[in-house]
Amino acid sequence: MDHSLNLTVDGQKHTLAVDPRTTLLDAMRDRLGVMSPKKGCDHGQCGACTVLVDGRRLNSCLALALTHDTADITTSDGLAADGELSTLHRAFLEQDAFQCGYCTPGQVCSAAGVLREAADDAPSVVTDDLEAPVDLSAEEIRERMSGNLCRCGAYVNIVAAVGQAAADSQTAMDSHAAEESR
Repeated sequence: MDHSLNLTVDGQKHTLAVDPRTTLLDAMRDRLGVMSPKKGCDHGQCGACTVLVDGRRLNSCLALALTHDTADITTSDGLAADGELSTLHRAFLEQDAFQCGYCTPGQVCSAAGVLREAADDAPSVVTDDLEAPVDLSAEEIRERMSGNLCRCGAYVNIVAAVGQAAADSQTAMDSHAAEESR
């Protein structure tokens, strides 16, 4: 017996009926035609299905769709505003942080989660000083992105892309703060 579900995916509201066993990934891909998150391992080990649910990253292949009724879901496509690439998308392009591109949407969503966690000063297992603001060093980025696999091995460039996006975001925040203080 299907159950009703309300989701907002990349800013668009949807109401659909799903079997209680339907994963969030399958609901998006099979029922809504949202193809950005990929089905890789279907066991939560590769990260290709990573999306942001209410701003937090999640492996959508492990989440039952009904448990996210009324959730706001953002895919890699949803991070682009009005067809313009996000800072993360541009950094991935500039750093050549993809090869086949299959894992890229999940990598980009995970990176968005990493940037948010760092902005919130949420420590990771490699964070040295729990009292200081989080510094997104290469080691910190590697640890935080470790749930996303890249079959092509573009890890060095992915770390560089996340680092560039973090620096670009900080520069933009500094510029905005300077303008407001005038």
